[in-house]
Amino acid sequence: MGAPRSRSPRPKGRRVRLAAVAASAVRAALGRPVRSHMQGSARRMGVMTDVHRRFLQLLMTHGVLEERDVKRMQKHCYKVHDRNATVDKLEDFINNINSVLESLYIEIKRGVTEDDGRPIYALVNLATTSVSKMATDFAENELDLFRKALELIIDSESGFASSTNILNLVDQLKGKKMKKKEAEQVLQKFVQNKWLIEKEGEFTLHGRAILEMEQYIRETYPDAVKICNICHSLLIQGQSCETCGIRMHLPCVAKYFRLNAEPRCPHCNDYWPHEIPEVFDPEKEREPGISKSNRKSLRSRRH
Repeated sequence: MGAPRSRSPRPKGRRVRLAAVAASAVRAALGRPVRSHMQGSARRMGVMTDVHRRFLQLLMTHGVLEERDVKRMQKHCYKVHDRNATVDKLEDFINNINSVLESLYIEIKRGVTEDDGRPIYALVNLATTSVSKMATDFAENELDLFRKALELIIDSESGFASSTNILNLVDQLKGKKMKKKEAEQVLQKFVQNKWLIEKEGEFTLHGRAILEMEQYIRETYPDAVKICNICHSLLIQGQSCETCGIRMHLPCVAKYFRLNAEPRCPHCNDYWPHEIPEVFDPEKEREPGISKSNRKSLRSRRH
């Protein structure tokens, strides 16, 4: 056994209610008066219209959405507030909102799910950690349970932590004592709020948590964090080379080896022994008669 991994000290003095302050700031931005001549025709960057405001309010409500749902939501907002206008490209539309939110240290961030590469969007608080952001919804002992689960997930090779291992740490929680039955309910609450994903009795981070917590995880667990060799982003689930040990997200594996009959590691050129997952294809998603149950599962846990 090697020496235990060191932990960077968690930043002290952070205000756990910073997220509430930021949320209030967003609501204040949403309440600013709109110049009527900005509705309809070309929009100047950094000006929020009623369309942008409704979109931001809906995204705040959902927390995280897949790209197809974000596009539907954008069209809905135009239909409600500006039905005669040409719908802006989603990227331009979101950049406009982000230019307003920049001073609040908040932005709408795009990412992809680790298992199948579906594009997702979330409203990310850049001024504080997501554990603090969750403080408005969870008690101190519940937040500590999330931290314990997070540490197990980060330290694991598979990117998953079993419910048994998480529940065994209940006696170490800060704040009010929690029974294992209560802890099970709290874990389900994390799932419902899209902070965790549960699969066959094991938990991993939801795409929302990865988007919002990447910087926090990199700073807090520098010796345990895993990085994708292709996109250089935080990696929780993925595959690894058995020779040199580099890691790749499943969607990155799929794209990198898409045209290779005999896939080889991009670092050491040794044969890549894992099954190559399929790439998410939005066109196939539109084809009638294809249900989720019939689509090939991409959730490989091999590293």
